[in-house]
Amino acid sequence: MANSLELFSLKGKVAFITGASTGIGLAVARAFAQAGADIAFGYNSSPSAIETAARLSQETGRKVVAYKVPVAQSAVVEQVVQDVANEFGKIDVVVSNAGITWTSGELIEPEDHKAWQEIIDVNVNGNYYVAKAVGRVFKSQGYGSLIFTSSISAQIVNIPQRQAAYNISKAAVTSLSKNLAVEWASFARVNSVSPGYTVTEITKFADAELKEQWKKLTPVGREALPDELVGAYIYFASNASTFTTGADLVIDGGYTLV
Repeated sequence: MANSLELFSLKGKVAFITGASTGIGLAVARAFAQAGADIAFGYNSSPSAIETAARLSQETGRKVVAYKVPVAQSAVVEQVVQDVANEFGKIDVVVSNAGITWTSGELIEPEDHKAWQEIIDVNVNGNYYVAKAVGRVFKSQGYGSLIFTSSISAQIVNIPQRQAAYNISKAAVTSLSKNLAVEWASFARVNSVSPGYTVTEITKFADAELKEQWKKLTPVGREALPDELVGAYIYFASNASTFTTGADLVIDGGYTLV
């Protein structure tokens, strides 16, 4: 029987993480590298992503290579996944984390469909494109672990802000994760993490008053820090979870309990 701590080691593994340049993605990339994984560091528009990846490599002693990957562009996703597989020789773990939020208010408010299309393109189609590309790699290898970043918003209607489009997109992510867990059961595991309100760039739209309301609705009385989420990702990425697939782990300070 393996040592319990060794089960959580990522030594020798290769992890591809989208949306890795900030927030949850960056915290996961750092945690994975500290746990022994080499990192394919996916980013889109961050001007400092390449420098961040280089600094992470220097800090952890792991191989970290930055890849520009706008997840809403299927052809680019396919090429980047192939580039990662060629560069590292394999892909053990993929964290499909890239996403955007909805700040347009009630669903009927925008005068055109641009905001809706953008959130569907990134949050729904982007996750599908990543899954499709890495699924081929996993099937060829005969193993792999795909982890989606979903949200508690997949399960609830957030208040007081109006964000139906975001909630719908995250519900799709959670459902995609569960469906792929069944479809891929013979060769890969698929799980999702659903954070509650977390201090990241994606929540910068919220003013102090709105954030105070979030805190009042959360039993522990505050937002999460990205580092408080990484244990879930390490579990799903590691050999500690070899019989875990189709799970959605909610980390929300008790928000969805009340």
